[in-house]
Amino acid sequence: MILQADLRHLICTLSDALDLVGVDDVGHGKRVGVMAAECGRRAGLAPEEVTFLFDLGMLHDIGVSSTQVHHNIITTFSAPDAQAHCDTGAALLASFRPLAALAPAVKRHHTPWTRLVEEDTDPALAWQANLLFLVDRVDALAVTLAAKGSALLHAPAIRERIRQHAGTDFNPELVDLFLETSASEAFWLMLEPRPMTDFIQEVHSQRLGYSASMGDLRQLAEIFSRIVDAKSPFTAEHSLGVAELARFLARKAGLGEASQRQLEIAGLLHDVGKLRVPDQILDKPGQLDWQERQVINTHSFETYQILRHLHGFEEIAQWTAHHHEAPGGSGYPFRLDASLLPLEARILRIADIFQAMVQDRPYRKGLNQAQAQTFMADLAARGLAEPELVAHLVSCGDEAMAAAHAGLRREPT
Repeated sequence: MILQADLRHLICTLSDALDLVGVDDVGHGKRVGVMAAECGRRAGLAPEEVTFLFDLGMLHDIGVSSTQVHHNIITTFSAPDAQAHCDTGAALLASFRPLAALAPAVKRHHTPWTRLVEEDTDPALAWQANLLFLVDRVDALAVTLAAKGSALLHAPAIRERIRQHAGTDFNPELVDLFLETSASEAFWLMLEPRPMTDFIQEVHSQRLGYSASMGDLRQLAEIFSRIVDAKSPFTAEHSLGVAELARFLARKAGLGEASQRQLEIAGLLHDVGKLRVPDQILDKPGQLDWQERQVINTHSFETYQILRHLHGFEEIAQWTAHHHEAPGGSGYPFRLDASLLPLEARILRIADIFQAMVQDRPYRKGLNQAQAQTFMADLAARGLAEPELVAHLVSCGDEAMAAAHAGLRREPT
């Protein structure tokens, strides 16, 4: 199966997902992208090179899924343990052919200039990576200083702080370039939401279409799932387990190969919205209170908002949006009667419930096979799960358990 996907859409969709990690501080990657691109323009680079710098900025923190790690990186100029997310992000990008060219600079985007020189890094790569580091730190300073006002008001202090790091953290020539580029008020005003949206739409208009196989789309979905599952040790195997189990149930339900593969992708993507859930809620070693539960309940809506505009994912976006809807309309976030939803959405719901019950969580041990089957049978008896799908879980118990625990077989990034 071949879909005409657009690389620009993929990049923006990934960036939108990464924005969720900041919870209240969204847009870090986009602001870094805008600043990198503006510096590239000032340096006289060709349009395609400027766009490459913008893409680097948009996706440079693809290795960050923890709200606490995001907070540390943004609020600390010399972020501790920063290289870990650089390595993770580079590995994720390298695994997806259309974005692999971004990986080398992302891997080094927290490497000081002096070390890049000592390691005899390729000059073009060193320039890209160090520019990324510089504007990343500019945004970190801006977020810290401008918590209640425009970054423009703090531009002199930010520019001076960057100048002080010339020759150590940053290439002196890049510092000069940044100081020239950021001398205008327009540079700082462009980082505010409305003009930044206009800037992104302008770049977005440059279509980078390519023919994507179902395998390409699954690889992209795997990147999303790795970002989500890395957020908490208690979600580390969830997405892949749901994906494998959804495909298993689709096969048992008699759906064709194309639907099976789409459901597998939906399973990988179904919890992207959890990136906006603070770590302390996901990792809470006890039952959630009402307010925490409401925060958790936003995640399927957030997933829908991320995926709904991505070409080729229209049906998948609907299935993921509805994976917590329940018969009678008692689920969330749309309060739809799940019994009236497409079979694929109902399969995804059952796969999500079963995998969650057999997986260890902060407040309980995962159920064994017999316990999980009893739990699902009780749901079916109460009209809260399709008896036919539950029957497959019971009759092929070993196979269903193996699929649900597929994440344990995933190699680390």
